[in-house]
Amino acid sequence: MAVKPKFTAQQEQVARIAKALSHPARVYILEKLNGLNSCCTSGEMICDIPIARSTLSQHLKELKYSGLIQGNIEPPKIKYCINRKNWKIAKLLLNEFLK
Repeated sequence: MAVKPKFTAQQEQVARIAKALSHPARVYILEKLNGLNSCCTSGEMICDIPIARSTLSQHLKELKYSGLIQGNIEPPKIKYCINRKNWKIAKLLLNEFLK
């Protein structure tokens, strides 16, 4: 029986990024956070986006899993911002993938 090759770490990372970009709410969140010079809370985001707070939380969780955003806990709130290091990596990976 032939052994199937495994996916590379780069292929898995591109897939995580693509999944993060696969919903318009997550694209909106990324655009909003990327345009800010500081972080913001989900409470500040919920005013501008046509989804429920619980749905926003799920999208933020997916974006954190992808590594594109980070959450800084400042009790009782979490402030979200772009993870600049991973943002740069994502741009490089997607440019390479889409060439």
